[in-house]
Amino acid sequence: MQYVVIIEKTDTNYGAYVPDLPGCVVVAETQYEVKKLIREAIELHLKSLREDGTPIPEAVTISELIDV
Repeated sequence: MQYVVIIEKTDTNYGAYVPDLPGCVVVAETQYEVKKLIREAIELHLKSLREDGTPIPEAVTISELIDV
């Protein structure tokens, strides 16, 4: 299963979130760390949904880089 992850750089850290998994958000000091943490967060988020008997959201968000 694959989900689009948005990573944003701020002046002091990196944040990441998954549009198709509301509430699945992490913050870290480096891009490497934020990628590691968001992968773990997705796994935990999906595990929690399964345990609660909640349907797993379909991955519907798509991304594309547009040259301008």
